[in-house]
Amino acid sequence: MLKCWAEFPGYEDFIRNIWGSFHLQDWGGFVLRQKLKLMKASLNEWQNQHSQNLNGELTTIKNRISILDSKGESSVLHDDETAQLHDLSLNWHSLARA
Repeated sequence: MLKCWAEFPGYEDFIRNIWGSFHLQDWGGFVLRQKLKLMKASLNEWQNQHSQNLNGELTTIKNRISILDSKGESSVLHDDETAQLHDLSLNWHSLARA
C-alpha cells in the first residue's frame, strides 16, 4: 500500500468493501494470508484505474478551477459553485500529492 492512495477520493470505501467481500473459512492465519493476497491483487487493479490518467485529471480540475475563479472575479459565485470550487481544490491537492 502506498500512503498517497489514501488521498484518492473513495479509497477508504473501496478498502472496506473489498475486505468485507472476501468470505474465507479456515484457521485465522490462513484466512488473513489469503485475504491479504486477494487485497493485493485488488489494490493493483484499483491503482491502475486511478493513476492511469492522473495528469489528464489534474488538467481538467485545474481548468474548472480557473473557470470558477474567473467567474468569481466578475460576479459573486453561488453557494453550489463555491462548494464545487472548494471540492475541486481539495481533489487537485490530493491528486497532485499522488
